[in-house]
Amino acid sequence: MFRTNYNPDVLTCLANLSNDEVFTSPQMANNLLDLLPGKIWKDKNATFLDPCCKSGVFLREIVKRLNEGLKKEIPDLQKRINHILTNQVFGLAITEMTGLLSRRSVYCAKKADHTQYSLCTEFKDEQGNIRYTPTKHNWVGGRCEYCGASESEYKRDDGLESHAYQFIHTKKPEELFNMKFDVIIGNPPYQLGDGGAQASAIPLYHKFIQQAQKLNPRYLTMIVPARWYAGGRGLDKFRSEMLHDNRVRKIVDYFDSTECFPGVDISGGVCYFLWDRDNKGECEIKSVRAGQESVMTRPLLEDNSDTFIRFNEAISIVKKAHKLKEKSFAEIVSSQKPFGLRTYVQGKKTKDKNSVKLYANRNICKEESFITKEEVVENQQWIDSWKLYISRAYGERGSFPYLVLGKPFVGEPNSCCTETFLLIGPFKTKTMAENALKYITTEFFRFLVLQIKNTQDAPKRVYNFVPMQDFSEEWTDEKLYKKYDLTKDEIAFIDSMIRPMDANAKGADNE
Repeated sequence: MFRTNYNPDVLTCLANLSNDEVFTSPQMANNLLDLLPGKIWKDKNATFLDPCCKSGVFLREIVKRLNEGLKKEIPDLQKRINHILTNQVFGLAITEMTGLLSRRSVYCAKKADHTQYSLCTEFKDEQGNIRYTPTKHNWVGGRCEYCGASESEYKRDDGLESHAYQFIHTKKPEELFNMKFDVIIGNPPYQLGDGGAQASAIPLYHKFIQQAQKLNPRYLTMIVPARWYAGGRGLDKFRSEMLHDNRVRKIVDYFDSTECFPGVDISGGVCYFLWDRDNKGECEIKSVRAGQESVMTRPLLEDNSDTFIRFNEAISIVKKAHKLKEKSFAEIVSSQKPFGLRTYVQGKKTKDKNSVKLYANRNICKEESFITKEEVVENQQWIDSWKLYISRAYGERGSFPYLVLGKPFVGEPNSCCTETFLLIGPFKTKTMAENALKYITTEFFRFLVLQIKNTQDAPKRVYNFVPMQDFSEEWTDEKLYKKYDLTKDEIAFIDSMIRPMDANAKGADNE
């Protein structure tokens, strides 16, 4: 029956600011709050901070829970609401607009001291406990010393959004409110553009996490991009800190971000976590994929591994792939720019006796082209060998199951490539190169790559989990499954994640 008295929740209808500043739905906010112990909602002394308010949804849902949990402790509704709003919930808005929106969500008035409309009757200033203070970057050598923003991109006139977020633009975050917090929760801005392609953007979300940890709360929970597991510009130190921190007790991982944020495609997916200061141990990992959930309590890092394995079902497969202690396939994968040639190198259309065939990005070099051997900056010894070329980046948004990698192709002697590709090899014979290519096209191979590759970027390190084989013989999935003693369930999981790649099809440039 149609409900004529139904009032929709406006916070379920907000359009996202961008893929970098994503609004959190009330449902997802409550998923994060569900990670906290239930007793906290009955504690009138517990304090909560959202250091990156956009809609105020986290604080609003916290107020709802405290209002219910403190009914016996503070029976009078107005006294209870006044106590909660003045003593327990605090926020820092990321812009003036989101400050107004957050106050409207939490206090029911954009000005907290308007007692005619505000839920709280005790605030003496219009911001209440949800503050916005215009903050500036501190430029040092053309970069902000706090967030790394480019001065040329973000030095702007007053009145324009600077993206200098207050919480991370201070060395003393404890002085922002001059108090301790039991819970810090939020959905921080994810990154800042760096004046170039998206791949060159500067991550920000980890800075909010690190800054929150400086305040030493009892609990910290945030929802952020999952690319920190194995990649991300400038995230090596943060990744190591998180993966070695046994206070990270829960992670909920969405491989496809649209299952968490409908309509928002974030490369590598998203996750939220619970950091529990006083409760150390292994981590409960919940993987959410195509509507299915898998839960396992395990270490964030398996023995002799420095990489987080995001799929619970993959743990046993990775262990079996390493049981023979074979060398890593990554040892025959080149680093970036295998021949020292940048993407924009085009070569010449004409060929002479000193020419070397150049494989380059088809969008830049549309026809077959050649350069001289002297123009090859590095690794000239690879020119006359058999090798494979494979795209340095490969993305396939929304195509599940996955190919994971672009199709490799055989590089003949007297050839080289730009940094569009990585080189695999070299190999003594064409047959060995072709057998290596067939190995790459197996689902087994690409499944192991997927455990590290969680964005379109596919550098040398994504091959670390793949064991080396003898390329004097061909390799098929059936042969590999038998060699590594995989079970029917393990094989079925690989099949569910990886789609076939034709080893005999012509290799693509995958620009």
